Amino acid sequence: MNLTLPRWVAALLPARATVSQTERFRSGLGALLGILLTGLLSAALLKSPVAAAWLIAPMGASAVLLFGVPASPLAQPWSILGGNLVAALIGVTCAKLIHAPVPAAAVAIFFAVGAMFALHCVHPPSGAVALTAVLGGPEIHAAGYGFVLVPVALNSILLLVVAVIYNKAAGRRYPHTQQPDARRPHQTNDPAPMARLGFSAQDIEAVVKDYDQVLDVSADDLENLFRRTEMHAFRRRFGDTFCRDIMSKDIVSVEFGTELAEAWTLMREYSIEALPVLNRARHVIGIVTRSDFIYHADLPDYAGMRGRLRAFLRRTDHTHSDKHEVVGQIMSTQVRTAADSTPIAELVHLMSDAGFHRLPVIDAQSRLVGMVTQTDLVAALYETGLARIDGDHEARSRPDRSGRKSRQPHPH
Repeated sequence: MNLTLPRWVAALLPARATVSQTERFRSGLGALLGILLTGLLSAALLKSPVAAAWLIAPMGASAVLLFGVPASPLAQPWSILGGNLVAALIGVTCAKLIHAPVPAAAVAIFFAVGAMFALHCVHPPSGAVALTAVLGGPEIHAAGYGFVLVPVALNSILLLVVAVIYNKAAGRRYPHTQQPDARRPHQTNDPAPMARLGFSAQDIEAVVKDYDQVLDVSADDLENLFRRTEMHAFRRRFGDTFCRDIMSKDIVSVEFGTELAEAWTLMREYSIEALPVLNRARHVIGIVTRSDFIYHADLPDYAGMRGRLRAFLRRTDHTHSDKHEVVGQIMSTQVRTAADSTPIAELVHLMSDAGFHRLPVIDAQSRLVGMVTQTDLVAALYETGLARIDGDHEARSRPDRSGRKSRQPHPH
């Protein structure tokens, strides 16, 4: 018994917190502001001296969810609004039909939980709303179905508005809506490259369905955590290789005012598909690709392509022109860059599922120092894979203490 008891105690203890002190303070401050503003605004709107008429206790539990765990499916706008309103409606109905308080409260909880599941708005504090409607006393009973609108709907809306504003200001994604599937580079029906070999969103949905319990995390958050876990495992197994280790350093670049013909000539001379556009401080302000030239030259088919492209590149001699003349007029300004200290594991998703063919690499001062392409990444992954295999083979062939080589089987 003495040996078993500590294990039981350890099993009951909470897991170690992984949230930073800053995030904890941010959550507490948000809950403080949410309840304070909800209470003050409700009191100002209702002009009632009775506290229970303008701020009900379940809002405290809702505040914990909206500000403490805003990513939770239980803390989303439809959860709080739908859950609180349907629970209040059921609670008032049960209080009117069942005069014994305890049975009325139990029945209200039963139907409130069922309704929240049916309407996909499970919100734990709504259970307290149903109980408040039944056990809240004469003032709430006198309000009847008016309790659903005031204070339940009023409190819920005000708290939700504060949560949206505060979480946005704190840099959180709220409302935490489901994210669309990763963009397929060629817009075909094929799954994204990483999903062809690894798990997919459909796999996660199937597992969650088989689990058959409510999870306090959304499906896209689960997928994101799994993807990041894969990258962490990759870095642990293969070591840290950074962008600066695999990037091309002799970069051909242009400026905003570089003429189109000059930029096109550089692309052809160096057989490259894109040119980073820099300012005088060597900061990346854009990127111009062969596709940009073809798009702006308006080349719908092969007929007359050479002549139209030549006319597009030709410099206009007079002052005013309706035609694009310099790189800055056709470049893409939304440029995705990578720091020179970025591990290559973080590039895999960008260059496979997200469809980036090349990424300008910048240093700590945001100056261009190189370029990483899909070819560079493939070569780096090949080399790290070979190094891993060689290391495993050497470990298996290394003599043990008895002088005999290890007889571990070689993996197929």
